[in-house]
Amino acid sequence: MIIKKMTATFGKLDGAVLELKEGLNILQAPNEGGKSTWCAFLRAMFYGIPTRERDTKTTLAEKNRYAPWSGAPMAGEVLLTWRGREILLRRFAKGAAPFGGFEAVDAATGETIPGLTGTNCGEVLLGVGREVWQRSAFVGQSGIGVDANPELERRIAALVSSGEEDVSFSETEKTLRAWLNRRKHNKTGLIPRLEEELSALEEAQSTALQNQRRLREAQVQSQALERRRGELEAEQEAQRARRDWAVLEQYTTAVKELRQAQAELDALAGENLPTREELRKAQGDLTYYNTLAASGKEARGQREGVQARVEEAEAAAVDPLFSELTPDQAWRQASDDAAKTRDLERNVTRPFAAAGILFLVAAVAFAVAGAMGQNVLFFAAAGLGAVAGAGFLLSARGRASKRREARTTLLERYGAQFPDDILARANAFRDRWTAAEEARRNAQQLEQSIQDLQEQREELWQSLLTFVHSFAPEVTDAFGVSAALSRALSREERLSTARVKVQGAQKLVDSLPTPTVENNVILRRVQSTGETNCPVPPPVEHSPQQTAAALSAVAGELQRVREALSHAQGQRAALGDPEEMEHRLEELREALARRQGEYSALETALEALQEANTALQSRFSPRLNRRAGELFSALTGGKYEEVTLTRELEASAREAGAVLPRRAITLSQGTVDQLYLAVRLAVCELALPAEDPSPLVLDDALTDFDDGRLALALDCLRDLAQERQILLFTCHGREKTCLER
Repeated sequence: MIIKKMTATFGKLDGAVLELKEGLNILQAPNEGGKSTWCAFLRAMFYGIPTRERDTKTTLAEKNRYAPWSGAPMAGEVLLTWRGREILLRRFAKGAAPFGGFEAVDAATGETIPGLTGTNCGEVLLGVGREVWQRSAFVGQSGIGVDANPELERRIAALVSSGEEDVSFSETEKTLRAWLNRRKHNKTGLIPRLEEELSALEEAQSTALQNQRRLREAQVQSQALERRRGELEAEQEAQRARRDWAVLEQYTTAVKELRQAQAELDALAGENLPTREELRKAQGDLTYYNTLAASGKEARGQREGVQARVEEAEAAAVDPLFSELTPDQAWRQASDDAAKTRDLERNVTRPFAAAGILFLVAAVAFAVAGAMGQNVLFFAAAGLGAVAGAGFLLSARGRASKRREARTTLLERYGAQFPDDILARANAFRDRWTAAEEARRNAQQLEQSIQDLQEQREELWQSLLTFVHSFAPEVTDAFGVSAALSRALSREERLSTARVKVQGAQKLVDSLPTPTVENNVILRRVQSTGETNCPVPPPVEHSPQQTAAALSAVAGELQRVREALSHAQGQRAALGDPEEMEHRLEELREALARRQGEYSALETALEALQEANTALQSRFSPRLNRRAGELFSALTGGKYEEVTLTRELEASAREAGAVLPRRAITLSQGTVDQLYLAVRLAVCELALPAEDPSPLVLDDALTDFDDGRLALALDCLRDLAQERQILLFTCHGREKTCLER
């Protein structure tokens, strides 16, 4: 198929016309120039616009996104050649449906094309449905990646099996799994529900038999709980006495600790030291001083390696051919010599062409003379022309030999086979010269860095000594400075700790209740007995919280036991006849066995389906992988030699000489685009009809390609354009420039 012309009132396009040619069409336009709109227009002309699509928070439906900005009805026309026949496709608004109207007529006669409708237009002309075309020959903006879908699966299955496209592995698998889940899916499947009902009925039957035993056990538990409650109440009384003694002891201890902390604070407050911030700063300066020493040592250790690299780069930059020239002078000399070589090569064949013309004239003269019966003089003139041509030929051969020798001398001087090799040698000389300059700059920067580090270190050392001598004048080295700072910080921390300790002790005293005779049983005992020290109450096995929790648990357990007794009595009357339960259990077991058999059969069907899909993949995947690998190798200049695709069309590639492939997510964006472009081109060749092939539409698909791989991609597309029309939309001018070169 060849698309010749498109006319669109579509989105920002208002009656816009785009004329195309066979082969590779590079269509350059700036951002917002309508490139993606043209691509969407072409897709809509073939397959229409989905009328059921709705706007979402992040995307607009096609019918709204491409509504004409001018307010005119959406309309379009495409002139194309299909199977040797020029066809004119028209779409226009019909009722409330944009592009709802459709016409397909013969461009020469105006007659309607039979069998071609708005619904089947794309499938008839392109040979595949919308989803397959979008995943192969149509690369929208930021959509070079390719993924699998049921329609593409059906197409691939048709290529390697019976040719029918009404079966998809993923759709069939989805149906079988839906049936499988209908029978066993968590709590909603038939099998789990039967199992749940069966379990509930068995439990009810068991409950009826155990009910009497639970009643007797509940009575025994009730008596034991009553005894335990009495023991816990006595334990609570003993805990109150021990609690009051602990409160008195805690308050007395807190007051004592407050007095001790205040005494320590008063003793430390008389010392005169720098502030904590100043000491921390000095300690940081000392650390930085040591860091500077390490950095200086490391920099000095790099001298030998840097100097070696300078010598190595300078030695590599020497080229006897350019020994007295700068890189620019060498480049100009090489450019002139390359141009001379090309001129000598072109001038070798021209004299032979002139001699050939003289021979041709002489031959024609002889032929005309013979045909017309001319006299001997005419024959003599023709003979003289032939002799002159022979002489000119001999002279031209001599001059050509001299030019060939001159060209050979120039090439041998540079050790080259072609003129471009001369330029390559000059370019290599310039690169090595630049590398040597960079190595010398790096060596100078290293020496300056060593000097700066030494000066900074000496300045910092004098500052540190001045500071530390203010409170430790005996210090003379870095170890002494560090020890003095640590001792000063330690004293400061003790002072800070003493303040915090006083504050904490005071807060503790303030937070504790003051024991009095009225609220403390121990003070009442002391007052009544006259003793100064009251003996410590004996310990209790449990804490007050444990005892209270145990009492609460006992009360709750008693309540639970009473409720359990009532529930058991009601359950005994509500469970029903055990024989009827047994009959229902048999019915449930039969139904469960039947559903489990169905589930097993479905699992077997899924396994068989997977095996069939694997067999199809083993027949199609090697072809697709092999062709995608060949194209990817061409697009990357041979850096990668193998491509592997999963059933979901996720790609990985192996570099030439590498052992393991690399997944697409580990590659650069440009290389990923090249990988999936190769996959799409391979899918086009294998999955799309070869007869009258579909055009290939690329919207800014080469944006992330570097210049080298762009040239390779254009070479590949130019080769493919001999078999199918290619529309390459781009916002750059480099594609055209590259092709012109």
